[in-house]
Amino acid sequence: MSPPEHFVVEYAINPWMDTTTPVDTELAVKQWEGLRETLVRLGHEVHVLAPEIGLPDMVYAANGAFSVDGVVYGAKFKYPQRTAEAAAHRRFYDSLGWRFVQPSQTNEGEGDFTYLPDAFGGLVLAGYGFRTEVPAHAEAQEVLGRPVVSLRLVDPRIYHLDVALAPLDDSNIVYYPGAFSESAQRVLAQLFPSAIVASEQDALAFGLNLVSDGRNVVLSSEATGLAARLRAAGYTPVPVELSELKKGGGSVKCCVAELRV
Repeated sequence: MSPPEHFVVEYAINPWMDTTTPVDTELAVKQWEGLRETLVRLGHEVHVLAPEIGLPDMVYAANGAFSVDGVVYGAKFKYPQRTAEAAAHRRFYDSLGWRFVQPSQTNEGEGDFTYLPDAFGGLVLAGYGFRTEVPAHAEAQEVLGRPVVSLRLVDPRIYHLDVALAPLDDSNIVYYPGAFSESAQRVLAQLFPSAIVASEQDALAFGLNLVSDGRNVVLSSEATGLAARLRAAGYTPVPVELSELKKGGGSVKCCVAELRV
């Protein structure tokens, strides 16, 4: 995670960013700290990547890379405003001694990649349509040695996979069908017949931008309908307030890069 000490909305690269809406950076830091403390309380170790001046979106740490089994496929951001973030993330993984592969294809890390280790022996789901280019899916498959399923995103408000879909445990997911093309919806229904299906309201509340450890599901406090569905399915929803960071187009998952050793 990377604290939003320099978080502002000075440019607009997704439909949620409005440069005329003021951002309370102090409140953003407080809400971010609440998320970090929640993850620690649930038993998770949190590494902190120092924020850098001039990179206000570094708080969305999930976009900086994608890792599986200690191998890291780096990010290559679509927009120049975020390009320099990739080097900061590489330095972090290099400090851990992980194998880092520099990408040649445009991709935004865990924004458009996620991993289910027990689904079909280890499956990567990958989004495209707005930020990540399809050739990056093939490149990630070669780097990580895991099959990659490409899923086309069609709603510009849901511009990353991690706003449309999330793993709940090692083999099952929750997703909003309307975020995907009809073909992608059929693929997801076939692969995950037991998935929890979320509503448009859940998605637009950034409810699917969540982090789950298989039991506890940390998600936006605005996604009350999804929280009820998760509870009924046997999970424990853990709501957190991230209203300031939503102004930049992200919530819980955007702030968390998962380290898969």
